[in-house]
Amino acid sequence: MSTPSNAGRQANRLAGETSPYLLQHAYNPVDWYPWSDEAFERANAEDKPVFLSVGYSACHWCHVMERESFESDEIAAILNERFISIKVDREERPDIDQIYMAAVQALTQRGGWPMSVFLTPRREPFFGGTYWPPDSRMGMRGFREILQLIDEAWRTRREDVSRSAASLTQAVDQMASAGFDETQLSVETLKNAVQSILSVFDVRYGGFGQAPKFPHPMDLRLLIRCGQRFASPAALDAARFTLDRMAAGGIYDHLGGGFHRYSTDARWLVPHFEKMLYDNALLVPAYLDLWLAERRPQDVTVVRETLDYILREMTAPEGAFYSTQDADSEGEEGKFFVWTINEVESLLGPDEAQVFAAAYDLTPGGNWEGHTILNRPRPIGDVAKATDLDISVLEKRLADDRRRLFETRSRRIAPGRDDKVLTSWNGLMISAMAQAGKLLAEPCYVNAAVRAAEFLVTTVRDADGRLLHTFKDGRARFAAYLDDYACLIDGLIDLHQATQDARWLEEAIRLAGIMLRDFPDDDEGGFYYTASHHERLITRVKDSQDNATPSGNGVAATALFRLAAVTGDTRFEEAAARTLQALSGLMSRHPRTAAQSLLALEFALGPQPIVVILPGDNSEEADRMQAAVAEAPHPSPMVLVVDETDRLQGPLKAALEGKQAIKRRTTSYLCERGTCFEPLMDAAALRVFVDARRHAGRTPNA
Repeated sequence: MSTPSNAGRQANRLAGETSPYLLQHAYNPVDWYPWSDEAFERANAEDKPVFLSVGYSACHWCHVMERESFESDEIAAILNERFISIKVDREERPDIDQIYMAAVQALTQRGGWPMSVFLTPRREPFFGGTYWPPDSRMGMRGFREILQLIDEAWRTRREDVSRSAASLTQAVDQMASAGFDETQLSVETLKNAVQSILSVFDVRYGGFGQAPKFPHPMDLRLLIRCGQRFASPAALDAARFTLDRMAAGGIYDHLGGGFHRYSTDARWLVPHFEKMLYDNALLVPAYLDLWLAERRPQDVTVVRETLDYILREMTAPEGAFYSTQDADSEGEEGKFFVWTINEVESLLGPDEAQVFAAAYDLTPGGNWEGHTILNRPRPIGDVAKATDLDISVLEKRLADDRRRLFETRSRRIAPGRDDKVLTSWNGLMISAMAQAGKLLAEPCYVNAAVRAAEFLVTTVRDADGRLLHTFKDGRARFAAYLDDYACLIDGLIDLHQATQDARWLEEAIRLAGIMLRDFPDDDEGGFYYTASHHERLITRVKDSQDNATPSGNGVAATALFRLAAVTGDTRFEEAAARTLQALSGLMSRHPRTAAQSLLALEFALGPQPIVVILPGDNSEEADRMQAAVAEAPHPSPMVLVVDETDRLQGPLKAALEGKQAIKRRTTSYLCERGTCFEPLMDAAALRVFVDARRHAGRTPNA
């Protein structure tokens, strides 16, 4: 985050906020308000338009606009005299961001951050855009000129402004509730979705479309799972190639682990250097899915390095996970992450630097603005041949080189970190940590997931037990949104699978009950983004399309289907099915915007194998059974390990009815949609049977 000089300035109203992004602007000369009734009441009383600025702490161009315009005394004077200015952190208030981003997209056919919107005192948008330079240049109007034009229109053409506000507000309302005619969902829906995704696959560099290129983790997981379901080499090849190119590209941090936000070019070389918790949380399961399908050790390496980065740099002392790391340090984007060949030679010596350069694309001229973004454009075998080294020797030397460079980099001035805790993103990372901990038999990841979940369910909630959206500086704030509930419920299910602690399943069920009560669209199906008791805005949005994060409705359907499979509670399955039916038109006509919902459909189509393990007198055999099932390729069973004395109590009563540990020996039951096969009492036999049922349990042509 940028650090403007605050000398001689008084703090504005943002100084009382918790958002690092808002606090960054607390000493701007602009008389900022946080989003509040007070701001709009003043706008109404003084008959002024509202200037709404929305951004987030890791946003490079948000920092640029702050330095150029919001730190300008001249521009601040115009804002303070003629407007009421409101600053919003989009990560704290995604509900506001969604609504007014729709307005900007309707006006300009594009969106982005910083988002700049002008509103009436009734909160209706009438003009907007994204980044504006302070002065007009290269055919782009400057912010100073825009302010003057808006002020003139407000004073002299009020009827035009009012018509524009009414028209744009109506357009936003229509966009918020836009749906598609429902259609029949089936295995053909998945096949069509795969073909749609593959139609934009970049066969040269991997990924989808051209620059800028985003990771699309939900699309990748759908390709992997449907590749297995349909025995489709094309789907698996596209996912594997993309994940490999990303892990080899500059979008991946080869020294510290973890992925940057996206690539500005088509070949994954030059990222925007911010790191987001959600990108890493969503990519870990994609690499795990690929590992389950193909057992390649390099996929495990990416998972471990990514999660180790999260534990090292993005985990709060209390256990929850921080939100983002900035792209900038010392006022320059990417400065922390890039190298020159002279720096590497001085650290490693000329001979070793030559070996490192051959592997990591290090050249005298660099590959970006005179510097080098580390990446691995050549396979390790080619580098071994070029350096005349054995692969195992080369890999050991490179690992030592990376360690030395990482230690040196650690002494640089690091990018800023947004250390607020967001419930939804934490739910995604709890899921990633729990899955990795279970599959890789790594207790530190499971323990991290437990600590984060413990913090959220005990601290980031209100007195009535409802979730809150964010936590910072000892304050939990803002009523939770749909994705807060959906992502945390899904993460708690994964945590239960990793620990077999019934507490997490019970908490998931409790939260699902609140979600079903507070968020449903009783008329059309699915869920609204905000709860029924939420602050009233100009419209109520339904979050149905995936963006950088999966849609709230898609995750809700996924979590509810999984919860129904484990508990046998039909109300969860009915709500999930109704949600998917409400999204069916979108899934069929625009599948590239609905991968999370399609993943929910893929699970719902089955089989939905559940393995129930009753330990009897031999807990070691129960552990072996869990391990045997854990590594099964998709569709891998969900597992319930329940002590005999507890088997008919709590939320698992329906799933455990009629099952027992035979003669006190550890006994397992494989069940699919309520039908159970003969019990097995040997881990090896259980794994053989699970593998045999992988395809037999699917419907014809599925």
